[in-house]
Amino acid sequence: MDCSLVRTLVRRYCAGEESWVDSRTVYVGHKEPPPGTEAYIPQRYPDNRIVSSKYTFWSFIPKNLFEQFRRIANFYFLIIFLVQLIIDTPTSPVTSGLPLFFVITVTAIKQGYEDWLRHKADKAMNQCPVHFIQHGRLVRKQSRKLQVGDIVMVKEDESFPCDLVFLSSSRGDGTCHVTTASLDGESSHKTHYAVQDTKGFHTEEDVDSLHATIECEQPQPDLYKFVGRINVYSDLREPVVRPLGSENLLLRGATLKNTEKVFGVAIYTGMETKMALNYQSKSQKRSAVEKSMNAFLVVYLCILISKALVNTALKYVWQSWPQQDEPWYSQKTAAERQRNLFLSAFTDFLAFMVLFNYIIPVSMYVTVELQKFLGSYFLAWDQLMLDEDSGEGPLVNTSDLNEELGQVEYVFTDKTGTLTENNMEFRECCIEGQVYVPHAICNGQVLPGSSGIDMIDSSPGISGKEQEELFFRALCLCHTVQVKEEDEPDGPHKPPDGKSCVYISSSPDEVALVEGIQRLGFTYLRLRDNHMEILNRDNDIERFELLEVLSFDSVRRRMSVIVRAATGDIFLFCKGADSSIFPRVVEGKVEQVRARVEHNAVEGLRTLCVAYKRLGPEEFAAVSARLQEAKVALQGREQKLAEAYELVETDLTLLGATAVEDRLQEKAADTIEALQKAGIKVWVLTGDKMETASATCYACKLFGPGTRLLELTTKRVGEQGLRDVLLELSKTVLRGGALPRDSTSGLSAELQDFGLIIDGAALSLIMKPPEDPAAGSYRELFLAVCRNCSAVLCCRMAPLQKAQIVKLIKLSKEHPITLAIGDGANDVSMILEAHVGIGIIGKEGRQAARNSDYAVPKFKHLQRLLLVHGHLYYVRISELVQYFFYKNVCFIFPQFLYQFFCGFSQQTLYDTAYLTLYNISFTSLPILLYSLLEQHVSVDTLARDPGLYRDVAKNALLRWRTFFYWTFLGVFDALVFFFGAYFLLEDTAVTSHGQLAAAGSHTVRPPRSVPSAVPTSVAAVSSQGARVVSWSVSPPRGRCPVSTV
Repeated sequence: MDCSLVRTLVRRYCAGEESWVDSRTVYVGHKEPPPGTEAYIPQRYPDNRIVSSKYTFWSFIPKNLFEQFRRIANFYFLIIFLVQLIIDTPTSPVTSGLPLFFVITVTAIKQGYEDWLRHKADKAMNQCPVHFIQHGRLVRKQSRKLQVGDIVMVKEDESFPCDLVFLSSSRGDGTCHVTTASLDGESSHKTHYAVQDTKGFHTEEDVDSLHATIECEQPQPDLYKFVGRINVYSDLREPVVRPLGSENLLLRGATLKNTEKVFGVAIYTGMETKMALNYQSKSQKRSAVEKSMNAFLVVYLCILISKALVNTALKYVWQSWPQQDEPWYSQKTAAERQRNLFLSAFTDFLAFMVLFNYIIPVSMYVTVELQKFLGSYFLAWDQLMLDEDSGEGPLVNTSDLNEELGQVEYVFTDKTGTLTENNMEFRECCIEGQVYVPHAICNGQVLPGSSGIDMIDSSPGISGKEQEELFFRALCLCHTVQVKEEDEPDGPHKPPDGKSCVYISSSPDEVALVEGIQRLGFTYLRLRDNHMEILNRDNDIERFELLEVLSFDSVRRRMSVIVRAATGDIFLFCKGADSSIFPRVVEGKVEQVRARVEHNAVEGLRTLCVAYKRLGPEEFAAVSARLQEAKVALQGREQKLAEAYELVETDLTLLGATAVEDRLQEKAADTIEALQKAGIKVWVLTGDKMETASATCYACKLFGPGTRLLELTTKRVGEQGLRDVLLELSKTVLRGGALPRDSTSGLSAELQDFGLIIDGAALSLIMKPPEDPAAGSYRELFLAVCRNCSAVLCCRMAPLQKAQIVKLIKLSKEHPITLAIGDGANDVSMILEAHVGIGIIGKEGRQAARNSDYAVPKFKHLQRLLLVHGHLYYVRISELVQYFFYKNVCFIFPQFLYQFFCGFSQQTLYDTAYLTLYNISFTSLPILLYSLLEQHVSVDTLARDPGLYRDVAKNALLRWRTFFYWTFLGVFDALVFFFGAYFLLEDTAVTSHGQLAAAGSHTVRPPRSVPSAVPTSVAAVSSQGARVVSWSVSPPRGRCPVSTV
């Protein structure tokens, strides 16, 4: 039998069907389908356990040791330690083993503690209680025990424990509202819909009686895509089949809002949930300084091997002279004379390696670890990085990357909750040339009422009054806002005046507009029985029948509703971006409104234009028929709907425009400006719409007034082709001669400033390999465009796409240092991918802060973190590393020179204790204190002048030129130390107490058979011990005399 067939059968019957098919079948409530409908195939799926830790109890020691011995110095000293144990060496194995054991132990304890914290967080998450239905009753169990097919009940303000298909809710219309802040960064409410045939099941008994199966795709990380269908079995022979989409899927990590409870069936659990699939494993990050240290160690290892080879060769050359190999005091035995020459030479080579191994500074790693650990406290103690509102300060989750904060070249930031506070505020509206500002100053007087009017034209006449009210009605009706109603025992509570309405929507802009219009006198009350109710200025309730909703999309950049008034008149109200509305307007005061829109855009406000048109009965019938035909189409539905929308939204009458402010975090714009002055490129990666994100980028000064925006969007790619668009953009930026903005330079002000906007769909096309390999890679063209843009905005990004962008830049040919900062779980992937990950301790949970390397309370603290702490960290540790190599050259090079004066006999110049303590204490503690406290520039100067950050960029203090300067300086000083002592003490005898011998001491000429350089261990000493006789050997060929006591 073919082996491939055997493997297929094993996977099919042992591993579960999900491993060999593209879809899975889930049995709701673990009930088998009725006989004769379909075969029951039991499948095995993972449990609901979430694992974010790196180690287990059994894998910690081997895995941690493997990671630590990847360091060149650790592995080298392990080899030296083993050599000292195996052969007879000049120094004790303790001199290498003890420092190595100390380094390994301290690092293992540190990393083990960090992973224990992750285990603790996982345990808390996996043991949280979950309610599910079993035999018609509500049963409680731990989240980790949840299985695919279980029917789960979730209450309001609870998070969904796994990915669920929405079956029913406590709301009569079968809807629920959720927030996905921890998934896509949006804290606004989103509406999900229950399956049509199950939304009437409101009790545990009803849900338990459900007999259904779900067929869906295998787990995949796209948050906005889900394809499946549900087969509901009843008394009828054939099951009822309903399609399932992303609107029917409740994702793990989302929170239920404005709904008492919902029932859902577990479809993806544990590490197969979309949230978990968007996570990446937390790999060990290594800083650029550590990589430089490893490269320097390779150079010193080559020097060490060269020294050992040279000394080994010279030893055998020296011993080849007559009577040099066997002096009178050290005759060889018969076994030694028969020993293999190559084996003896190899043993001598290893002995020299051990003798000179101290040129590799093992204590450098200990000192660097201590410096990073202790230095991280300066960041935690910084009072200027303390948030006064929350009382939170910066957190250091790992101190391994302190110096990397001073090397950042790219900053990738989330938008919602990171740059902004996600609080939309209605600022003003313009109706036919008149500006309406709620609670504002009008003609020098503060208006206490609900509206304030800054008159640009004269007061509106009768027709103007009608247009004004029509504008307010348009904003009250053209939206997808829902009203949160408090449930009372006798039914929903109806607000008498609309003042207590709480609005929820997937778009915070819509909520801001509805609330702003409420302050101007018109209040949206509710949508009931397909009728929208509003309260006008006269406190009269107006009802409009909602006929059609033309949904918003990023291509059209507008939305519309068709409503029928109580009078029978049919209106189409449309709102959208000015570039989308103005071309479709045939009537209205376009120029006055356009001028106000441009004024608000310069102020960084988000603007929308509002228009309308009346529809006759026959025209509406034709429109309705065309829309219905497009809605039921199975093939090309989106294209047919777009064509229908395009035909309907024409010949509009302009009513006015609105301005909404998305409030930025405090000093967010100043922070971005300072980072750009420091030579750091800032990219914004967000899941928001392009228009929303673009307005925020203008507000935070990422895009300036003179920035020319280049678009790489799905719409443009579809019209021209990806390669043509990239080539056109590349020519544009090269012709414009773009450079990153730098307000300190007068040169860049004369050049064109470019900004790039790209969406997630276009990025997916760029990341795919081209069909024609000879045409080149799309990625290189894309990177060429990005290098010449001062800022880049990536919108509609899935979490994994954020990580792909970071990885693409990180692995480009320049290999820049990247930093990612975000506040939600959707930012975890890019935080883990970047060289340095920063979490914001914000409103959207602690997942980003927990998985980051550092956490700060606000985005503004990033400026001080990089420009002050990062700068000082890098300068301090660079000097620490260079000094360690310098001092070890000074220490060991005299040992190398000494071999020329002791017959290459592998004698040590230093005592064993001195060999150990020189690196561990004598020279480590002073430089450790220096590297903790040194401030070459004052903190105030670093904060005031961001340009100083450029001086240490690109690893400036650890380049090869600087490294070789320190090395040659060490060699020079070693020569001074050795030969200075040589000439100073050339004809002087020194006693064992370090005293110079008496002038009358005798000089004894040894026998002719004594070698020219006798080791001090065979010094001639008076046998009586009563008188010390000092004699010296007069060496031939100018050798240094050996003074023996």
